[in-house]
Amino acid sequence: MDKVVASASEAVADIGDGASLAVGGFGMSGVPTVLIEALIAQGATDLETISNNLGVDGFGLGNLLAAGRIRRTIGSYVGNNKEFARQYLAGELELELTPQGTMAERLRAGGNGIPAFYTPAGVGTMVAEGGLPWRYHADGSVAVTSPAKEVREFDGVGYVLERALTPDYALVHAYTGDRHGNLVYRRSSRNFNPDCAAAGRITIAQVEHLVEPGEIDPDDVHTPGIFVQRVVHVPDVEKKVEFRTVRES
Repeated sequence: MDKVVASASEAVADIGDGASLAVGGFGMSGVPTVLIEALIAQGATDLETISNNLGVDGFGLGNLLAAGRIRRTIGSYVGNNKEFARQYLAGELELELTPQGTMAERLRAGGNGIPAFYTPAGVGTMVAEGGLPWRYHADGSVAVTSPAKEVREFDGVGYVLERALTPDYALVHAYTGDRHGNLVYRRSSRNFNPDCAAAGRITIAQVEHLVEPGEIDPDDVHTPGIFVQRVVHVPDVEKKVEFRTVRES
């Protein structure tokens, strides 16, 4: 039952080329940066990521992207990352833009064994009707577009069918974890981490505070250990603030 591994490098060692990864975080909050840096050093490439955004330039998934290791990404937000926009528009990266709530539900559904669901988000737009540019050619013309999705009417309202996400791996950050893999997230860093942790076939968690089984009150557990396969202790993880706003003195 002891799921603790000695290092982040050991935890990500078996992630192969072409793997799909759900990665927790929102902006700079709750990002599994130590695991991401270990993956960069490990060398896996041609990856598909599922994350709200691809980090920012010089931080988190932004570093994996800058290293040219991501082939395709599913996400909701492109802003604040110039390299993300450059690769996408240059035809170097395939992007499946997904409404933020829909992406969260696709991950949640994957973690709960639900293959698909209907949602009103995107009905009447290119999200449902298809035609969103997923990948460009180098000359700026569209190479790949999104397909049309099934739309059904329930009680007079249209809903689009969305498929669940079940990636090969999930990389998440938690504030506290025990040796059985039970996780507790802190405040806003909870964000997408619980959904990613549940959806991944193999979930790897970096935790700031590692405790023994029984030290976490069961009522406080956000992700049960059954969803987690590996735990890495990262007591000195770096944290950054994306936009620092202070009052004038």
